[in-house]
Amino acid sequence: MKQGVTRPETPRDRREREALEEDLRSSPLAGEPVRRRVRNFRPDADAQIAALGGPLAWMRRLREIEAAVEEHQQRLAEAWQELEAEHGAGTAAFARAWRELAGRWNFSEVNDLIDRHNRHYPTESRLPMNPRTGDFVLVNGRPYTREPLDADWVLTLFPLDGQT
Repeated sequence: MKQGVTRPETPRDRREREALEEDLRSSPLAGEPVRRRVRNFRPDADAQIAALGGPLAWMRRLREIEAAVEEHQQRLAEAWQELEAEHGAGTAAFARAWRELAGRWNFSEVNDLIDRHNRHYPTESRLPMNPRTGDFVLVNGRPYTREPLDADWVLTLFPLDGQT
């Protein structure tokens, strides 16, 4: 770091400087005071105390749900490959065995997490309500609720037409 040493202006630096000067000349806000942005919140003690405890309960639960779903996907992919090796791809025996496995697959732990998420997320995250509909607002354009996992989820994720 050459402290206190100025480097000569390069052609690229000159073009950038000239472009900025042109933008400034044509800006309708040049010479005007910058409008102050008013925030719609005030930091309160509850938020500061919650921040000291790390991720909130709903954040930890969502991460657990994501991790559990990823684990089920990996285990199902392994089971798919085992059944494919045992019965052959695209056979009727493979399809029957895959449907049976999907129906028997145990999702109770992740479905319990999803159920707790669906019950407690609105209050834990202080999710606002839409006054027109009386429903909770959408989160990233989608409802906050998660669908429980079941055999249909397995068959959607791993369809029997051979596409994984």
